[in-house]
Amino acid sequence: MGTRQPDHPVDALFVERWSPRAYDGSEIPEADLLTLFEAARWAPSAFNSQPWRFLYARRGDADWERFLGLLIPWNQSWAHSASALVYILSDTLPFTDKAGEPATSHTHSYDAGAAWACFALQATRLGYQAHGMSGVDFERVRDELGVPERYRIEAAAVVGRIGDPETLPEKLRAREIPSGRKPVAEFAFKGGWPT
Repeated sequence: MGTRQPDHPVDALFVERWSPRAYDGSEIPEADLLTLFEAARWAPSAFNSQPWRFLYARRGDADWERFLGLLIPWNQSWAHSASALVYILSDTLPFTDKAGEPATSHTHSYDAGAAWACFALQATRLGYQAHGMSGVDFERVRDELGVPERYRIEAAAVVGRIGDPETLPEKLRAREIPSGRKPVAEFAFKGGWPT
């Protein structure tokens, strides 16, 4: 496995977290999964709106195959070996206006992303890895999982313990290493947009 090297001091948790595709096919205890959701619970959100929602299935339960079938075939080809599959949603109307009617939030997706990041980092801390993905049949998720219109389906994620890359389809095996990242200077600009 490749080794990531940060350019600036950072807690090891951030470089240890990555998004594998090879999982060992083991089950995740409900208590461990609830710990990941507990970490997501404490994510920051605008005006404490907490717009994130998670729909999940664990390997071996009655909903596993149905949840797996809502991914695009490419993602199904490797995600089937994970321990849990989670759909991440955000409430687009988490506030109420002066008349008591539902009101929008500019940051509902941003806040749900913060909750997902906490979930993924907690997974790493417990010895799991999580892999988020947008390769989802979003309309089928809405229909088959009964998601109300006010909720945006953001993404899906799997979580599990790392498995043998040889179990992956051949074209994915070479990519089964932690990826690098752009240097900070390419995305953080002091004083305004670079000219």
